[in-house]
Amino acid sequence: MAHKFIRIQDRDNVVVALEDLSAGDLLHIKDREVNIEVKTAEAVPRGHKIALEDINKGAPVIKYGYPIGYALKQIKKGSWVHTHNLETALRGTENYTYSGSRENNEILNTVNSEEIPVFEGYHRENGEWGIRNEIWIINTVGCITRITEKIAKLAQKKYRTEIASDSIDGIFDFPHPLGCSQLGDDLENTQKILAGLARHPNAGGVLVAGLGCEDNQIDDFKKYLGDYNPRRIKFISFQKEKDEVSASLDRIEELVDYAARFSRQETPVSHLKIGLKCGGSDSLSGITANPLLGRISDKLISYGGTSVLGEVPEMFGAEEILLKRAENREVFFKIADLINDFKEFFLNNGQKISENPSPGNIEGGLSTLEEKSLGNIEKGGTGIIRGVNGYGEPVDKAGLQLLETPGNDLVSTTALSAAGAHMVLFTTGRGTPFGGPVPTVKIATNSQLAEHKENWIDFDAGQLVNAGSMDELGADFFALLMKIASGKQQTQNEINDFREIAIFKKGVTL
Repeated sequence: MAHKFIRIQDRDNVVVALEDLSAGDLLHIKDREVNIEVKTAEAVPRGHKIALEDINKGAPVIKYGYPIGYALKQIKKGSWVHTHNLETALRGTENYTYSGSRENNEILNTVNSEEIPVFEGYHRENGEWGIRNEIWIINTVGCITRITEKIAKLAQKKYRTEIASDSIDGIFDFPHPLGCSQLGDDLENTQKILAGLARHPNAGGVLVAGLGCEDNQIDDFKKYLGDYNPRRIKFISFQKEKDEVSASLDRIEELVDYAARFSRQETPVSHLKIGLKCGGSDSLSGITANPLLGRISDKLISYGGTSVLGEVPEMFGAEEILLKRAENREVFFKIADLINDFKEFFLNNGQKISENPSPGNIEGGLSTLEEKSLGNIEKGGTGIIRGVNGYGEPVDKAGLQLLETPGNDLVSTTALSAAGAHMVLFTTGRGTPFGGPVPTVKIATNSQLAEHKENWIDFDAGQLVNAGSMDELGADFFALLMKIASGKQQTQNEINDFREIAIFKKGVTL
């Protein structure tokens, strides 16, 4: 009986089981014209690793063609390789030397302009394009979230005709607990993220609501907005209003009238920005769904578009690959600083930089942070890294961009949205229902998840291990993204009305 497994790179000394294996199962592998037979020494769960050869204590375990840690003890051929016999090699910050060479594929916009795909978006007065025409309510402080939730529900009901007729795509609020009792960088991070959301072109109109006594004062917040259109962004301070709900609805009426002026127009996909994210990963994430996103990222960049990769702690152990793809010396050292600064954040708080994968990741077959990181960066494809952007900063250049974010799903997705991503492509092997403020496209790494949680999942990348073709699957997924961008299909998070934000907090609360 042929058992399903995969060896990702020829130099790997482990393979990944694609089904539950029992002790004594035989695996047949062809290696450089030599047939290798491996008998499993014990039961191995689906998604977990099996040693192809004897691995001595202290020797590297190789997956994706790179070390994912070292053997804690001798690992016999055919043995299950996991946290009981494999340990990370990550310890602290590193010194990186710029060589001036790039080991990557140069992705250029060499496609004839008539061949560039188009989507139907909303052309904003500042020249940007959106893929939704929504009204957003953004609260400057956490203590008014129940009021803004009430206002959003009342407005949805009041303008249901406009929503049904597609004049606008919905009215939503994004509660959060911050904006007061914050100091320094923490307060500034909150202001940057909320300002990035307020500027987002998916919002045809924005109501910024404050209480009146918070640290995040509206006048201070406006400094982070920069120039803005007063017809598109309106403000209200609840303490100044006798009836803040009625006053808010009056302002929303003006925003609805303004946003309804926009209609969808065709535009080249070069105007599209996608955020790349994974969460609830398993060992198939780096084999199916993440490489699929890498293919999409490369394709979009070839048309002049933009993709944004975050989750800096999940680059630890794989940063050498990213550094080799830096566009120039400046970008190289920005990447190096990005990695080391985040490592120092962990160390300064008395934490190990390798305190990852999560329990769900481990159950899914991931053993070390290096293994998780090597799979994570697959989402970025093969393109040159054109820029590095700080947390809360907008991404305003085309090509592959890195963004400073933690790995946390909600925080990272919010930061990608605030940076300008029109949609976030989110791969998952375990499943998660949440959605960000922009369409959050869920891609299952395995078909079992896609079938089990079809109310969460938008696309099944698990087909790749069932004789699926990357070329065919990539074309199908790109076509789906064009439908989503054009408003012809909603994501599951939109259908379920799951929209959340979270802001990175790492300082003092007063």
